Amino acid sequence: MKVKVLIFFCFLQALIYGQSGAPSSQGGVSSNPPQDLTKLAKPLGQDDSPSSGPFEDAMAADNRKDYSTELTIVHPLAEKGEAWAQICIGIMYENGRGVPQDYTEAIGWYRKAADQGNALAQRFLGDSYYLGHGVLQDYTEALAWYRKAADQGSAFAQFILGVMYHNGEGVPQDYAQAVTWCRKAADQGDADAQMALGLMYDNGEGIPQDYAQALTWYRKAADQGNADAQNNLGVMYEDGHGVSQDYVQAHMWYNLAASHYNADEKDNRDKAIANRDRVATEMTPEQIAEAQKLASEWKPATTP
Repeated sequence: MKVKVLIFFCFLQALIYGQSGAPSSQGGVSSNPPQDLTKLAKPLGQDDSPSSGPFEDAMAADNRKDYSTELTIVHPLAEKGEAWAQICIGIMYENGRGVPQDYTEAIGWYRKAADQGNALAQRFLGDSYYLGHGVLQDYTEALAWYRKAADQGSAFAQFILGVMYHNGEGVPQDYAQAVTWCRKAADQGDADAQMALGLMYDNGEGIPQDYAQALTWYRKAADQGNADAQNNLGVMYEDGHGVSQDYVQAHMWYNLAASHYNADEKDNRDKAIANRDRVATEMTPEQIAEAQKLASEWKPATTP
């Protein structure tokens, strides 16, 4: 039995954790918050950027895990109202870096920056309300903050809005709106949104079923290394949906999916392995060897 991965039936907590620098789904604290902090240099929807000296000094301290120095740099600037510094302190409190972990304190700093119109802070506030960190869990409030960030162009917020509309979280279920918001994020290159858009085309949710479009969006996400999309792309090639049936391509994508799932995604990894092993029973040894060679040579596409 071929198994596709259905992203909308999974909880968003692990995804939000991984994007925000909060505790990862594997447990413990994510080690890569600078991915978000570097975005502060040009806050979405704002022309002003933080002064390069203090910002660069704070980022350097963060990268070497010298949180005491980072706090010394950012705290006076945050008190003066610099949004990027307020977000830095919020992230430090959320993760317990150089300060005791305190979600309530974190959300207070995020709110200061969000009230200035900073899209990243608005997105982080959305995360806090979605997860119930420092506030009571409130999908309606989360949706409101995600929308503020999404309207400024935050691809992550646009994708989460799409998922919330799909699931009916904080808003009546609306597949058409889910398509609209996921497409906005997918057009910016967000792999999770591309995977979700492919799934909606695949299932005909909020949009007429179109296997060719599903294949296109799965492929965009798969080329970035998205394991769910790689698995689903394998199913498309195995079934000949939107493309000529091709067991070699199916085996390759199943193999790649199995190798790209994280340790805490064992169930999905097992599905990809089962898919790969099943299609292998329909292949010659030469075809299997070709598929394995293609998988070993595969490299993720670079995004702008």
